[in-house]
Amino acid sequence: MWRELAPIGRDPGTQGYRRFAWTEADRECRAWFREQAEARGLTYETDRNGNQWAWLGDPAAGDAVVTGSHLDSVPDGGAFDGPLGVVSSFAALDELRRRGAEFTRPLAVTNFGDEEGARFGLACVGSRLAAGQLTREAAYELRDGDGISLAQAMEAAGYDPAAIGPDPERLARVGAFVELHVEQGRALDLSGHAVGIASAIWPHGRWRFDFRGEANHAGTTRLVDRRDPMLTYAETVLAARREAELAGAVATFGKISVEPNGVNAIPSLVRGWLDSRAPDQAALDTVVTAIEHAAKERADRDGVDLTVVRESFTPVIEFEHALRDELNKILGGAVPVLGTGAGHDAGILSASVPTAMLFVRNPTGISHSPAEFAPEDDCVAGVLALADVLEGLACR
Repeated sequence: MWRELAPIGRDPGTQGYRRFAWTEADRECRAWFREQAEARGLTYETDRNGNQWAWLGDPAAGDAVVTGSHLDSVPDGGAFDGPLGVVSSFAALDELRRRGAEFTRPLAVTNFGDEEGARFGLACVGSRLAAGQLTREAAYELRDGDGISLAQAMEAAGYDPAAIGPDPERLARVGAFVELHVEQGRALDLSGHAVGIASAIWPHGRWRFDFRGEANHAGTTRLVDRRDPMLTYAETVLAARREAELAGAVATFGKISVEPNGVNAIPSLVRGWLDSRAPDQAALDTVVTAIEHAAKERADRDGVDLTVVRESFTPVIEFEHALRDELNKILGGAVPVLGTGAGHDAGILSASVPTAMLFVRNPTGISHSPAEFAPEDDCVAGVLALADVLEGLACR
């Protein structure tokens, strides 16, 4: 499975993945998922929001155990973030069949669409729509860098955008959702464990900072006469790092657009996107407020206008303690439990169904990069742990 999936959407230059929602690479990933489902005799379906499901047992029976993740990527992302969870889900089912497990609850493997938000700027679109955390109207407003709307992209890919929206009936059939994911950090590597259990997802969000100055000639405009938004942006980036360190949080400006974007032109607009995450809400509020204050202070000095828009936000998510404790018991009680600063579909779904997560060791801690990696032995350990969990939940 890993070898079949590996070439899809891989850039030959960077060796990173560009599997963006509703593109050709996404179509190939979806075709791969369907082939895996049908090869195992599973009932395949796509829901109203484009999420894929592969069922063992009667989907309408209710109280199903569901596992899976996503197949899309960030720009030049790694091979493991998302796909490891989907591949491991199919492999865990294979392992349970090898064991001769007898299922007492329906089981499903899922691929949630547009988890990374790389194309339209909002993460977890598929699961947000299903859980009613993103309205159809708000989804229709989403556009990519070329101005193509989410609805247009879905229609071009052969899906009906008029059907998207909350899917409470489907989620009501789910008794538990367990997502396996490569760890996006080094906690397991430092502890010496191959597999861990998630405790919570830090509160996190994305803010757009618009710095508006005045375009002018880079060679003839005196420094004192400039209204250069790039200076304001640069100071804001430094402030983000400074304030995050003080609060024990993280803050990143990882995306920027510039107008008119000429080498010999002072910019008229610099637009930067802040991603910030913290262990608790108070720390996150402190960081973002301090960054905004520093940006406003510098903007006033530079003669630059500043607008800040919060584009997305997810509060702290505590995974259901009873399910988390059950996973720990199934796995022998000696599995480390750790928090994470990364968002996941499991976090979105936690408001609607009991959810839990397993992490697989990442020895470098690198993620969202072609260098992302998990050793084969650890991936196998993750599959076996997921199989044990699914057997404990669905075969009792």
